Order: sequence, then C-alpha cells, then structure tokens
Amino acid sequence: MDLDVVTDRFAALRAALPAARPYYAVKANPAPPVLRLLARLGCGFDVASPGEVRLCLQAGADAGAGTAGSMSYGNPIVRPADVAVAVDAGVRLFAVDSRGGLEAVASAAPGAGVLVRLAVDDGGSRTPFWHKFGCRPDAAAGLLDTAAVLGLRPAGVSFHVGSQQLDPAAWDRGITAAAKLVGHLDEPVLNLGGGLPVGYAEPVPPLSRYAGAIESSVRDHFGDAVPALMIEPGRFLVAEAGVVRTEVMQVAERPDGRRWVYLDVGRYNGMAECEQEAIAYRLDSVDAGGPAGPVVLAGPTCDGDDVLYRRTRCELPLRLRAGDRLDILAAGAYTASYASVGFNGLPPLRTYFV
Repeated sequence: MDLDVVTDRFAALRAALPAARPYYAVKANPAPPVLRLLARLGCGFDVASPGEVRLCLQAGADAGAGTAGSMSYGNPIVRPADVAVAVDAGVRLFAVDSRGGLEAVASAAPGAGVLVRLAVDDGGSRTPFWHKFGCRPDAAAGLLDTAAVLGLRPAGVSFHVGSQQLDPAAWDRGITAAAKLVGHLDEPVLNLGGGLPVGYAEPVPPLSRYAGAIESSVRDHFGDAVPALMIEPGRFLVAEAGVVRTEVMQVAERPDGRRWVYLDVGRYNGMAECEQEAIAYRLDSVDAGGPAGPVVLAGPTCDGDDVLYRRTRCELPLRLRAGDRLDILAAGAYTASYASVGFNGLPPLRTYFV
C-alpha cells in the first residue's frame, strides 16, 4: 500500500466536493496505517461494527466533533449491544431503514441522531445494494416521524448508489427522493453514500464528472437550503494505492481446450471481488514478456468456485510459467479485508506500507 496515493486521492476528493465531509468506509481497507493517515487528514469514518469503532478510536478518530462526529454508524443492521458499544465511544449518528433498527438505536442510544436510509435504483454499479438495504420514500417519511416519537433526533436521510458506480447521474435518484423528505427538519443531513469508482481493466469517468453531477443535482433540488452533506468513499481512496504481487503456481491446458493459469492468490485469500467477475483487475507480468494469449485465471485452492476470470477477457504472456510473478493493480480495496482466515490452510494477505 502506497500511503501517498491515499493522501492524493483524499485531497482530490476534498477539492472536487468541498461541501461534503468524507467519512471513509472502513470496510474497504481497515489497516491501522490507513486509518491513522486519514484521521490525521481530518477524514471521518463510516463504521459498521463495534470492531471498526475500536479500530478508528485507536487510529485517532474523535467521535464527538463536527456535524456527526468523526464516526458515523452507517450499517442499518444493528442490535442494541452493538449500538451501546458505539455510543460508549461517542458515536451519535446511526443509519436505520426499519422500525426494528429504530427501536434498537432508541433502546441503547436515547437522543441519538438517525439517518433513514433510502433504497434507490443502483443500476450502473458493479455491486448493487438496494435489495438488502434501504426503504421506500413513503416508509422513510414514517420512520423519521417515528424516530422523534421514540426519543431520537431525525437528522436526515442517506442512500447508496452501489459500489463501483459507473454512471455519474446515479446520485440524482437519491438526491431527488431526499429533497422531498428533509425540508421540514432542523439542520438536516444528507449522506450521499459511497460508490465513486476507480479504473480497473476499463477506464471510468473522471471525478470531476461525478462531482459536477452531484453538485448540480443538490443545487437543483435544494436551492440555497443545502443540507449538511456527507459522503462515504471507500475504494476511491484506497484501491489505487495497492498492488498484490502473486506467483504463478501452474499453467495447464484443461479438457475445455483453454489455457488455465493458477495463482497463489484467489477468491478466498484476497480476490473476493472477482465473484461473478464483478471487478476486472489489471494485471502486469513481472517476469514473462512477449506475445500474449487468452487464459482462464484461477486461484490456488481445491474449491471449484475459486476461479477469478472465466468469461472476462484476460490475456497473459504465452511464455508464462510456474514461478513467474504477476502484479494485480489497483488492489488496495476489498482485498486484505476480504481474505479468509486459513481456508485450505492459506494465510490472509500480508500487507506492506510505503
């Protein structure tokens, strides 16, 4: 992990969207050096569990400062015991999307602020969320009213357009719905969620297009009464900072007539985002050169699902042999944090920081 790249990405985001305070999605890469750096830079943290709360506190997060403090509990799937840990750490803003979530927060954190999470169409993203999280706008209005009845502070709304969102206009869908819900609130908060993409095997629109689309939508729907804005970047801040170096374990022609390349890293020890081939990483051959040809790329385990790319076009040098090294680029997000603990006896990824 190159921490200078994280610094550069954070500066670029702040320059592009100065009105929105970033809350880093800790799940993308919870490594303490990353968290300490972002805390020093003044970034907030989007936390989803007591473990992430503790990691951020150890990294220097100050839960009690600013609109929402420097930690916001963005996971609407909560239980009172988890809320209690977060409250003890000073967290005072929680996302909810159901009556059960409201009751869990109310029982453990009376008086806390809540953001009701909307379900918005996240078409255009590589990893959609809206079937698991969020509620309809009419239900959201009811939850905001119920929050006040339960002794909570209805702070505003949040939404998420899906991870690795390739459509800059996607945020308008959430902003449009939010504008109809928060006008009556005192000092409302609008959490724009995550989804800002990075370039993997294919280029993505520049950050300026996303920032321009978001700012234009906020201006059109809120005019001069702009709420306090939050945004939850994850992969945008850390993906391009990371490189996974892997070794070829075997090259073989299988009965399907295709050349298969097996790496010492697979879906269970770092490459989980290759599930359903959602993310197509760029690969750089360190040792072998010359003409390239198509391959099926697979991991090292004895699990039949440990295949990275079967449909995605992937070409590697024809001279590639066991022992050659490959670099998997832009791999700083959702790799080490997704790695299993010992599946097939394989250790999690070791991470080095420069």
